[in-house]
Amino acid sequence: MVKRTLPNQGEGPMKRHQVIFQPAGRRGEIPEGTTVLEASRLLGVGIESLCGSGKSCGKCLVRLESGSFERYGITSRPAHLTPFTAEEAKFIGEEKRAEGFRLACAAAVCGNLILFVPEESRSADQIVRKEACEREISLNPAVRLFSVTLTPPGLADPCGDYERLAAALAARFGLPERPGIDHAALAALPVALRKGNWSVTTAIWMEREILAVFPGQVDDTFGLAVDIGTTTVAGYLCSLTTGKIVAGGSLMNPQVAYGEDVISRITYAMEQADGLEKLRGTIVGGLNRLIRTVTAEAGLTPGHILDLAVVGNTAMHHLFLGINPRPLGLSPFTPAVHRGLDLKARDLGLDVHPGAYVHVLPIEAGFVGADNVGVLIAEEPYKRDEMVLIIDVGTNGEMILGNREKLLCASCATGPALEGAHIRFGMRAAPGAIERVVIDPQTREVSFKIIGQEGWRPDVPITGVRGICGSGIIDAVAQLFRAGVIDRSGRFRTDIAEPRLRVIDGNPEFVIAWPEETSLNGAVTISQQDVRNVQLAKGALYTGAKLLMKKRGIDRIDRVILAGAFGSYIDKTNALILGMFPDCDPNCVSSVGNAAGDGARIALLNRDKRLEAETAAGQVECLELTLMGEFQDEFLASMHIPHMEDAFPHYPLPEAP
Repeated sequence: MVKRTLPNQGEGPMKRHQVIFQPAGRRGEIPEGTTVLEASRLLGVGIESLCGSGKSCGKCLVRLESGSFERYGITSRPAHLTPFTAEEAKFIGEEKRAEGFRLACAAAVCGNLILFVPEESRSADQIVRKEACEREISLNPAVRLFSVTLTPPGLADPCGDYERLAAALAARFGLPERPGIDHAALAALPVALRKGNWSVTTAIWMEREILAVFPGQVDDTFGLAVDIGTTTVAGYLCSLTTGKIVAGGSLMNPQVAYGEDVISRITYAMEQADGLEKLRGTIVGGLNRLIRTVTAEAGLTPGHILDLAVVGNTAMHHLFLGINPRPLGLSPFTPAVHRGLDLKARDLGLDVHPGAYVHVLPIEAGFVGADNVGVLIAEEPYKRDEMVLIIDVGTNGEMILGNREKLLCASCATGPALEGAHIRFGMRAAPGAIERVVIDPQTREVSFKIIGQEGWRPDVPITGVRGICGSGIIDAVAQLFRAGVIDRSGRFRTDIAEPRLRVIDGNPEFVIAWPEETSLNGAVTISQQDVRNVQLAKGALYTGAKLLMKKRGIDRIDRVILAGAFGSYIDKTNALILGMFPDCDPNCVSSVGNAAGDGARIALLNRDKRLEAETAAGQVECLELTLMGEFQDEFLASMHIPHMEDAFPHYPLPEAP
């Protein structure tokens, strides 16, 4: 058991109460008025909160244990929590309410408590899939090494160390006669020169500023490319001499504790007095952990990193830089800055070499950010003749349409349903999550695979199912349609006889995993509301693509590219069955992995690409889809599976009722 006394961060005396979380056994004194969810964060207890305390996902269920507990010396009772709310009633029925269940984000501490966190509410370590792709990158980094040998000073030549070094660099390499020098490099210069017996290697940024001086000969230096995604963060440690990736790592964006999507985080930053500070501190802390991880893997230290390139959507960009995101949440959704930025890493709180720079790629619009620019320079649609649609599938779906003649882009509010939120048994990609589903069209028997176990059900016995993640959700709904369990409108066909299809309290649902196959107190199912939420998400993507096509004046797409970690794990056949994007030859539908992260890596290794990114970002026309007159009609048509009207000749589907 862990017991903690938390510091009083407010002013004046504050009532505190003992709060114990089971089965973790975490215990601490929590200020009165703190929500149970915030108390769990303070004590390091992982509770799912996909909506970021928005009281809209129902994932943070906890159970109050009532009674006197001599072992802990406390009494825990319902009156020690704030009254039950209307928001909670949407997720907690009378039976569960009587058992003591509450939403952790809605109930606040009023007295001593013992709370049990059920299996389905516990956070699991997410499987983060943001591997780098093999790409041929022309090497021209912003930071390069220059080795020189200086003539030692004497009474006849008392020239200062900096001037002596600058003169030697200018004479040998034709560099500027008076380059800038970082303060940390200047402070270390005398020792480095004498330790190297006047032979040193300098790391110089853009031929304009000396970032570091090393004694003797140094043959390699390193940079880090970072993709700050809404859900996941990826880092690629690269040699700036060879361009090779020497280590890579990823983690779940720690900001998810404050909101699953960008709107939740913008709202948190706006409504909480210290919201922006918390969100920024959280992501910087996560990046520093990632830096330590990847450098240790390569046998290096964080101090070896002399350059960084960072991408992220506009909200992540602003929160990382400590810029108030409020204008992003209000029309006309204006960002603080469009152009790319070069900032000192130390000013951002990053624990790397003190002289290192961070290059943040430009952003295109309020909700089309630097990550989309990363995709641009990775896939280069502005150099193609074919009409290409690039979709970065995620909590905030971004897309690019066009070719060398003209490019359009837009952001689609897909919401977090495709990543597990607003799905009854939805969860992130973690051990125990169903990630693949196949339903036999004739027998309607279900096969599935879960993360962390080899083999498919029923070929191998499966136990320990905890829920279903995004790729499995897409599979399940598409397969239910192919099997005739749901119709084109997404409604369950309750007229068919099928043991897995059942109706509870008037609500139909289909069993994916039976109770004995799960670690929960029941089956994992897909409900009517789950199908509706998937339809809303896929409808937003299709509507975005359709409106871009109309604006571009085209009626077909030559190629579809699915980008992003999530996009890489979508089954393209099931995605097309659902109607996540317009019809396209399946041979011309491909996944390219984390193209945004690849774009960051390209910008890290080739500074000319940074200029290309500025140019490309400035030439893309961004559309605000919801302001287009056709949006509502297109969205309603796109809700059907695969679509109310549009044909899919490449995937002729059986007639569905």
